[in-house]
Amino acid sequence: MRCPFCTAQDTRVINSRLANDGDQVRRRRECVVCKERFTTYEATEFNLPRVIKRDGLREPFNEAKLRAGILRALEKRPVSSDQIEAALTRINKKLMSSGDREIAALDIGELVMQELSALDHVAFVRFASVYRSFQDVSEFTDMIADLQENQQDA
Repeated sequence: MRCPFCTAQDTRVINSRLANDGDQVRRRRECVVCKERFTTYEATEFNLPRVIKRDGLREPFNEAKLRAGILRALEKRPVSSDQIEAALTRINKKLMSSGDREIAALDIGELVMQELSALDHVAFVRFASVYRSFQDVSEFTDMIADLQENQQDA
């Protein structure tokens, strides 16, 4: 590991521990030359499936788009950053564990709606209204009625 301060090639690990629910290794390092200390994170790189868009185009999975959509739905809602990160992690794990090389954007949207339904019902309705592109108010009210019915059953 190259030192970010003096660019020396020789650094040593002082401390290692698991971070981010065990998905990463956090390492404290010290440069042998300048004695500065810094932190690095090591994570496994996975090949997530390609996304098949509604128009048939295929593109690489983009976690930034997923995060942006979830954050937009949760804007001004009482949901913590830790809960959001946990939801994103669960979605990523489901995508990786599927073993599929390609996945429909609609399927990713369904995973997001499952997570949002558990986190915040208002965010769920916001996301669903865009994702399902409701044509009229009756579709919107039907979805809210289903949500209320499911909430009473739980």
